[in-house]
Amino acid sequence: MDKYIGKRLDGRYEIHELIGVGGMANVYRCNDTVDDREVAIKILKDEYLNNEEFIRRFKNESKAIAMLSHPNIVKVYDVSFGDMIQYIVMEYIDGITLKEYIESQGIIEWKDVIHLTTQVLKALQHAHESGIVHRDIKPQNIMLLQDGTIKVTDFGIARFSDKATRTMTDQAIGSVHYIAPEQARGSATDGKSDIYSVGVMLYEMLTGRLPFDGDSAVTVALMQLQSTPKRPREVNPGIPIGLEQITMRAMQKQPEDRYASAAEMLSDLERFRLNPSIVFDYGNSFVDHQPTKHVRSIKEADEGNKVDKKKVTMPEPEYVYEEEPVKEHKPIFHVMKGVLIASLIMVLVFAGISIFTALNSGENKDVEVPDYVGKTLVEAKENNPDNFQFNIKSKYDESKELGVILAQEPEAKSMKIKSGSTITLTVNGTDTEIAVPFVQNTSENDSIRALKDKSLIPQVVYVENSKTPKGYVIDSFPTAGAKATIGSTVYLYVANGERAGTAQIPAILGMNSDEAKSKLTELGLTVETVTDDESKEPEGTVISSSPLPYGKVEKGTVVTLTVSSGKGDKKTVDVVVELPSYVSGSLQMNVIIDGVTDGSKSQTVYPSDSSSVKLSFEGSGTQTVVIELDGQVYREYTIDFSTASVTNTVVHDFVVQTDPPTEAPTEPQTEATQYTPETQPETYAVNNGLQ
Repeated sequence: MDKYIGKRLDGRYEIHELIGVGGMANVYRCNDTVDDREVAIKILKDEYLNNEEFIRRFKNESKAIAMLSHPNIVKVYDVSFGDMIQYIVMEYIDGITLKEYIESQGIIEWKDVIHLTTQVLKALQHAHESGIVHRDIKPQNIMLLQDGTIKVTDFGIARFSDKATRTMTDQAIGSVHYIAPEQARGSATDGKSDIYSVGVMLYEMLTGRLPFDGDSAVTVALMQLQSTPKRPREVNPGIPIGLEQITMRAMQKQPEDRYASAAEMLSDLERFRLNPSIVFDYGNSFVDHQPTKHVRSIKEADEGNKVDKKKVTMPEPEYVYEEEPVKEHKPIFHVMKGVLIASLIMVLVFAGISIFTALNSGENKDVEVPDYVGKTLVEAKENNPDNFQFNIKSKYDESKELGVILAQEPEAKSMKIKSGSTITLTVNGTDTEIAVPFVQNTSENDSIRALKDKSLIPQVVYVENSKTPKGYVIDSFPTAGAKATIGSTVYLYVANGERAGTAQIPAILGMNSDEAKSKLTELGLTVETVTDDESKEPEGTVISSSPLPYGKVEKGTVVTLTVSSGKGDKKTVDVVVELPSYVSGSLQMNVIIDGVTDGSKSQTVYPSDSSSVKLSFEGSGTQTVVIELDGQVYREYTIDFSTASVTNTVVHDFVVQTDPPTEAPTEPQTEATQYTPETQPETYAVNNGLQ
């Protein structure tokens, strides 16, 4: 039995059960008797109490989480760093790990993936803004509650970003399937390393498998450094293109090719959520930087068996032909062949030069510098036939309207420049002082006008929606009230009707299963149910659904409801233990629940004062309770909490131990004589002072 179970730390935290075992610490479910709440306590293992590195990491975790306060990050209530025990008191999470959820679901509906990933990114955004990099983001370190809430845990190897941030390559820090390439090679790590790990989790949830897997950690680490994974849509064609783009951008090998921050990735996820048909313009960032390897013939490979075909990049299919006799040609044949080839090359070269010259002269013509002073930045960008690029500077002049161009470089008509050149514009205003106006439920034209009045550039995105009238704005990005730079783009999501045959899953969590089925069936959805015996909710209560509520799905989609069986609902059951009336002294009663001694119920009893003891047990399912008196098994009970019934399965008489005789017996005696009131009543009565 674990030495901490049944104990009380610092006279406050009662330890009930072991709920997690980690590399350097164990986690227990406990009761805080002062604040009267359940908590989780992480206790550093004894073997690491003298290990400075583990103590440093353990203290670092407490510092990291203690300075964070976010609904998607587990809370820290208390810490203790003594010589004999070191522990962290945290919020108790009644849920499962995201890894367990992925394994149970296989491929997760992409709408649910967005819901889960958004919460993880919000937690990381808060941590990164506080200067903390997690460095071990993986589904095993993310808890999923029954209501769909995410909690990020285990900041054990987190570091403050303003300090040394290198991972030693000779230490197994982080999980190799999720770590970023720079972390695998021991280079500097920052918030972009966490972004990479989120990308791997996205890939796993969308496809049901990891992007890289191998026989050993070293193999997987090398794949993280060198290999390019299959695109998610090759594994699961049902993934929207925009979501695949987000996933692959987060998983870029080079940190500079990834999202710059969790906030930037959240921004694209929100744009995708509002318009699932979006295709992002990421340029040419998804490039396979691996060199194409030479592919030998199949014959060569078969002879030496030296080519591992799985590791070879094959840009084109290779064809193998039967060997034919080489046909001899006369010298004149080779001369003519060379002349023809040379002529063809010359024609192609001149044609290419001509095309390039034509294109170059058309795309990069010389034009006069336009006059932008006095115009708004929106007008400059809207009327830009020569495709100029604008470098924006900000300067405030209270006598001019915000958004008006105050100056330009080069000046208007001062010279001729190539089309597509960059012109520097000085715009009246500041970088972050423009608030996005409220345009929700406003017509498309009025919304565009409102944004232009604020010197913002509207971009309309039409999306399916039945709740908002067609042609009216559902939402904007950035949202109303958010600060946006003058001349920046604001996306307007305009209702364009709804495609026939879709339905939105209603809020059904907490409903009775019959009521939930009725609502879903009315929407044209198919319903399946599974039961959960561990849930504490009353029988028939819907505790989760897949897909999650509020997701839009095709009619006919199967919605799986997880319904409580009621067996896990905690109840309190009393057990009355009758004590042996023939014992005059005190007895030590030990109460053992499912093999673990409960120190709070164990006590000293006096049969002569009280004939019985009432014990109360709280739990769910079934429990086995054993009662010992002075080390002897006395009673055994089976408690069924679902029916609140108690069955007495084992009954033993308590045997009173007699004192050894004061004089040596005439014959050797191997064990003490035992008397009970049933076998020798007279002797028993004399020995116990009853006569």
